[in-house]
Amino acid sequence: MSELAFVKLGGSILTDKSRPETPRPGVIARLAREVASALAIRSSEAGSAGRGLRLVLGHGSGSFGHIAARRYSTRQGVHSPADWEGFAKVAGVAARLNQIVTDAFLAAGVPVWSLQPSASARCRAGELVYLDTTPVERALAEGLVPLLYGDVALDEVQGGTIVSTEQILAFLARRLHPSRFILVGVVDGVFEADPLSDPSARHVPEISPANWQAVRAALGGSHATDVTGGMLSKVEEMVHLVREMPELEVSFFSGETPGALERAVLNPTEAGGTRLRWK
Repeated sequence: MSELAFVKLGGSILTDKSRPETPRPGVIARLAREVASALAIRSSEAGSAGRGLRLVLGHGSGSFGHIAARRYSTRQGVHSPADWEGFAKVAGVAARLNQIVTDAFLAAGVPVWSLQPSASARCRAGELVYLDTTPVERALAEGLVPLLYGDVALDEVQGGTIVSTEQILAFLARRLHPSRFILVGVVDGVFEADPLSDPSARHVPEISPANWQAVRAALGGSHATDVTGGMLSKVEEMVHLVREMPELEVSFFSGETPGALERAVLNPTEAGGTRLRWK
């Protein structure tokens, strides 16, 4: 049985979040090559009685979706004709970044299949309650790498909303049961304050039941526009997940260091950053 791992590429690593719709093509291409290399190494190991590796990839919207969503307040609900026009525009900019990421990964030799979450996602008061998992399961069965991203979604209570990449991947994790969940950003893990604005911020090497409440109290928002709640929201989503799935290991680290993503995919203990474990 091959191992299943989830990888989330943060919008902060893929884009310049301080400038609207500004991708980082060199970084995106490098991350794609690192994933391709890790998959090739694991495939070679599997051929000599090792374990193969299946991946589900997700990415954030960075300066594409987040800035547009803030402009139209899409996260808070979609009601008026102007709101719905904004809803469509947010979906469009999120898809534009996804196309850039898709093209880079295909060029690197990673057989990604881009799957648009808003085609099936349904929310209730901002919580994701339904997503068609069939395409993801079929992609994995056929040796493809499903690629999803933060997107708009219909909402039973507030008309429409934004569904984050963490929400989407957490929903899938509860059904597909990966062994690892890797989150890649610009900072090397979780800090008690934003290290980009406070160089003295203390790094948290591990989050567990013993220190979670203290870490939660210290965490703030992200350093740039993020309509889905910043670092605190991301860590909370993962804590909820590992409480339900205590065998799951989660890691947060920086993708700015060349080779870090490849090492994390091959062996999470070599990634650095912050590890989240609940057992």
